[in-house]
Amino acid sequence: MGAEQKAIELGITFESQQPGYLNLCIRSGHQLITSGHTSDLKGVLGKGLTVEQGYDAAKDCATKILKSVHNTHGTLDGLRVVKLLGCVYSAPDFTDQHLVINGASDLLHELFGKDGDGYHARSALGFAALPTGAAVEVEAIFEIKE
Repeated sequence: MGAEQKAIELGITFESQQPGYLNLCIRSGHQLITSGHTSDLKGVLGKGLTVEQGYDAAKDCATKILKSVHNTHGTLDGLRVVKLLGCVYSAPDFTDQHLVINGASDLLHELFGKDGDGYHARSALGFAALPTGAAVEVEAIFEIKE
């Protein structure tokens, strides 16, 4: 079963997106590069928000990324996850950014395979603030396999 069918079985839908101020996903050669996608959850990890809430917020970001990739490429099949950048709105002493961004990585592992096309490079960083007060922002790079 391909990544697209797995996503559908998880309840991810692929409705058409309206163009915005910035391109949510752009193709460059054999790569799909996404803009940062922010979580609906607002707030600071380690100051009111738990790692578990952050994990879910990162998963929300990854779901939005998948929708943008699908909107640009037409399918999730035939892709390899290359890189994720995870940004976490963090309290000064919060050091579990990597556990938060696992929410995005785990979803991509589930769809593309942890030992296959979903095995990706990643950075998980803490920030003093994120746009609109979002708890998490994630961007991604995918390779289009030929």
